[in-house]
Amino acid sequence: MSLRQLLLRLPCYLGASGPRRGPLDTISSVVSWRGQSSRSPAHWNQVVSEAEKIVGYPTSFMSLRCLLSDELSNIAMQVRKLVGTQHPLLTTASQRSLAEITELIHTALLVHRGIVNLDELQSSDGPLKDMQFGNKIAILSGDFLLANACNGLALLQNTKVVELLASALMDLVQGVYHENSTSAKENHITDDIGILTWKEQTFLSHGALLAKSCQAAMELAKHDAEVQDMAFQYGKHMAMSHKINSDLQPFIKETTSDSLTFNLNSAPVVLHQEFLGRDLWIKQIREAQRKGRLDYAKLRETIKAGKGVTSAIDLCRYHGNKALEALESFPPSEARTALENIVFAVTRFS
Repeated sequence: MSLRQLLLRLPCYLGASGPRRGPLDTISSVVSWRGQSSRSPAHWNQVVSEAEKIVGYPTSFMSLRCLLSDELSNIAMQVRKLVGTQHPLLTTASQRSLAEITELIHTALLVHRGIVNLDELQSSDGPLKDMQFGNKIAILSGDFLLANACNGLALLQNTKVVELLASALMDLVQGVYHENSTSAKENHITDDIGILTWKEQTFLSHGALLAKSCQAAMELAKHDAEVQDMAFQYGKHMAMSHKINSDLQPFIKETTSDSLTFNLNSAPVVLHQEFLGRDLWIKQIREAQRKGRLDYAKLRETIKAGKGVTSAIDLCRYHGNKALEALESFPPSEARTALENIVFAVTRFS
């Protein structure tokens, strides 16, 4: 499911001309208000399905038949005829284009991240020539997607939106650079990374694109700076909450697999080593090593016995509550309810 496209298209249906005065002032009040919701579906797929009904059709790239259907082609032709006019439909069509541009940038990043480090290849991985060819294709494919995204941005003819998405792309590159420079170190698993540093790097690599795209969606809808900031805050905290939820999955899912791996720079691990201290963390890493390889199953149980997992759950809910607080600036609507339910889906762990 393309979360970014969905989150950017829903603001088209918020129907807010400006922020409503008197938003919730404290996190505790958000928690109290959230508990009163009677429309909080329990499952992620249900939340996404309900949101898709509001935007009109599935936003996933997997629905290619929908994108290529004759009916939609005819609609696209009619919309082109409106270019140059002030028809209200064009406002929504600009936001849909923005959602697709954002997804192109994100997909390009994923393709580029798929490049293989040839220095780390084993003989069992396959012929070196094939890997070199695959890297070239990944680079060219990612660049092609970025070029299309840049072309789409230019067609929006909005300087501020171009500036926002360009700065988001810069943040992405900076975030990935930090990740790669850390993982390239020989002893990266023992790096003393605090949660504040983790949050800064995670925002760059996972939150900035969604946050600035949500802000750009409000700019296209001609909302003022205050409304744009609320959209930015929603996108930022929603992205952070979603990332922490993803990091938590290996620690909260019941599994019998002994080969389950997880990122040693994920939120629960960073919090665990922050509570534990560097010396004890290094000791636990060494105790979990077996014949030069890390026993992830043993380390997973060690981390679960500490405070890292519960603290990560609390942090996930904190960012979820901040996202809900930002949504309080908009009047009630089906779109706002859908955005709220997306937050509920990533902050519920029972």
